[in-house]
Amino acid sequence: MKKIIIINGPNLNLLGEREPEIYGSQTLEELNREIEEYADGKDVELKFFQSNHEGEIIDLLHKFRNNTDGFILNPGAFTHYSYAIRDAVAAISPP
Repeated sequence: MKKIIIINGPNLNLLGEREPEIYGSQTLEELNREIEEYADGKDVELKFFQSNHEGEIIDLLHKFRNNTDGFILNPGAFTHYSYAIRDAVAAISPP
């Protein structure tokens, strides 16, 4: 079974509440459930993680770099300015 960690960055815990006219009304929990339903029966184990703190995301990437099959990263606002997360992703081997 493939193990995949889905990481959501800052403010994504407010999906469905924060600026719904831009980001929609679906909450992060609802989105995670939808992803789980899609993955059901596909021989995939999913773990979900959300943090508003850059260091927590980097620590998670480092911790699981050798014992997961892949990461899906939605860095949120860190897309614009986080060299540290970019460097952490470049330093690990899972896809």
